[in-house]
Amino acid sequence: MKFGVVVFPGSNCDRDIHHVLSKVVGCETRYLWHKDSNLEDFTTDDCIVLPGGFSYGDYLRTGSIARFSPIMEAVIKFANDGGKVLGICNGFQILCESHLLPGVLLPNENMKYICKNIYLKPYTSKTLLTCKIDEDAVLRIPIAHGDGRYYCDEETLKALYENDQVLFKYCDENGEITPEANPNGSIDNIAGICNVGRNVFGMMPHPERSSEEALANTDGKILFESLISKVLEMTVTFS
Repeated sequence: MKFGVVVFPGSNCDRDIHHVLSKVVGCETRYLWHKDSNLEDFTTDDCIVLPGGFSYGDYLRTGSIARFSPIMEAVIKFANDGGKVLGICNGFQILCESHLLPGVLLPNENMKYICKNIYLKPYTSKTLLTCKIDEDAVLRIPIAHGDGRYYCDEETLKALYENDQVLFKYCDENGEITPEANPNGSIDNIAGICNVGRNVFGMMPHPERSSEEALANTDGKILFESLISKVLEMTVTFS
């Protein structure tokens, strides 16, 4: 399994995620420039990552300009063909703007940029990204965003639950999902979701910033290990 990390003007977490994927979990990983127009050497067993940052300076609306970068047409096709796509923070915003994921990311409820460690609880084990995480786990993972408040209408929210698409919820250190544990006002404390096809994943917290002992936090590493091990397992099963 190999990874492609898209670099947009304004990306600032591309090197972080590239380092974790290549050096920490040991996968072939390369950068993809936003003006690239195809992903022909990637198969549906591979994963494209849209990293965090401030693509195009967050002008107009977060992710709204990056959505029209040449590479996004290829990413959309890749996802629709079954390829894995992971969007973290700004990447999550871009996935919503591209309609690969439902809903939108709005300014934080307090209208301030928030950068701190939060607690995260997996809400489903039925995705590649969460299947190896203990259902009772409480993960401590950083957030760093000004527009992280996930929102969708009631019909979409109902569909997310019916299809088991909610990946993570903000919680307290004991795993309790409370309004006080919600750092940005996201609807129902939602911190990450996937698409109906379960191959496109978006989340606001930064697991790449909590994947090494040098950072005194490895809680985020399990997400990448889960994705990689499950894809490899599926590849062996169907080969």
